[in-house]
Amino acid sequence: MAWNVGAAKQRLSEVLRRAVQEPQTICSRSRPMAVVVAGETFEEFRAWQAERKARTVGAAFAELRSLARSSGYVLAVPKRKDRLA
Repeated sequence: MAWNVGAAKQRLSEVLRRAVQEPQTICSRSRPMAVVVAGETFEEFRAWQAERKARTVGAAFAELRSLARSSGYVLAVPKRKDRLA
């Protein structure tokens, strides 16, 4: 649900109660200003974000190679063509 700032201030308890069920958007002049989410949802997001930051590109490719190897996937590489001909 979208709330304007004034209504969100007056009905903060309701905004918080509803945030447990689904994110509550607070708008100023019809533009999203903030979103209130359940604490558990926020903690899950923070854990996901920390994991994402900690991972390097090399680690992501290593994981991808491992997944491909374990599933038996083989990448078909087309024969290269000489561009100078």
